[in-house]
Amino acid sequence: MTEIKIDTEGAGQVKLADEVIAIIAGTAALEVEGVAGMAGNLTGDIAHMLGRRNLGKGVAVEIEGGDVNVTLNLLGKFGFKLQEVSESVQRRVKTAIENMTGLNAREININITGILYYSDNGGDRKPLSKKIKPRYNES
Repeated sequence: MTEIKIDTEGAGQVKLADEVIAIIAGTAALEVEGVAGMAGNLTGDIAHMLGRRNLGKGVAVEIEGGDVNVTLNLLGKFGFKLQEVSESVQRRVKTAIENMTGLNAREININITGILYYSDNGGDRKPLSKKIKPRYNES
C-alpha cells in the first residue's frame, strides 16, 4: 500500500492510501453512461463471486510527488461511441480525484478490454456475451 501525505497548512497531516484514489476513480468511471463495468483480474473476479464488491477493481494508481496517474480497465456497452465514453470517463475521474483529494490528476489512461451487449426482454436487461458477432454476411 502506497500512501500520500497531504499538508493541511499547519493543522496536521492527511494520509490517503492509493486504494482510496482507486475507489474514487472506479466509482466515478461507473457513473458514465456507456461503461458496463470494470475489468479486473482473477483475484478480483473471485472476490466478486464470493459477494465482496471491490470498487477499485480494474484501477491502477501511480503517485509521483503530488501528481496522480490512473489507469482504468473498463468494459464498454455495445452501441456507444467508445472514444466519447473514454473522454467522458477521463473528465469525470479527473474532476472527482481533484475535488475529493486536492491532488493533481495528471494522467487518466483508459483501456477498453471488452464490450457487453444486452438483450431487452420485457425491460429485463441481461448481458448476453462479451463477444460481438458480426451483423453482416461474409461473402
